[in-house]
Amino acid sequence: MGDSGTTDDDGTVIGLSERDRAILDLEQSATGSTRHKEAVIRRELGLSTARYQQLLNALIERPAALAYAPMLVGRLIRLRDARTLARTTRSFGPPTR
Repeated sequence: MGDSGTTDDDGTVIGLSERDRAILDLEQSATGSTRHKEAVIRRELGLSTARYQQLLNALIERPAALAYAPMLVGRLIRLRDARTLARTTRSFGPPTR
């Protein structure tokens, strides 16, 4: 089973486990407060929030995830890249004039 992003006979994306699809589905449908989302992650996936974020971050790099949820994966990659850029350009010294 590869990460090609192709589908099998019943339309399931090959290369994604049931948990991978559940993570993407949860992220797609996540609305409301962070506290509520954390509770759903723990209850439905049995994961800590930190582990969920680690898995999600790795998952969005996979072509199969892009094939499964292209709009979501594209948005998550853009958000992650924007946060990374903001973190790298941050300065903790006095402002320069």
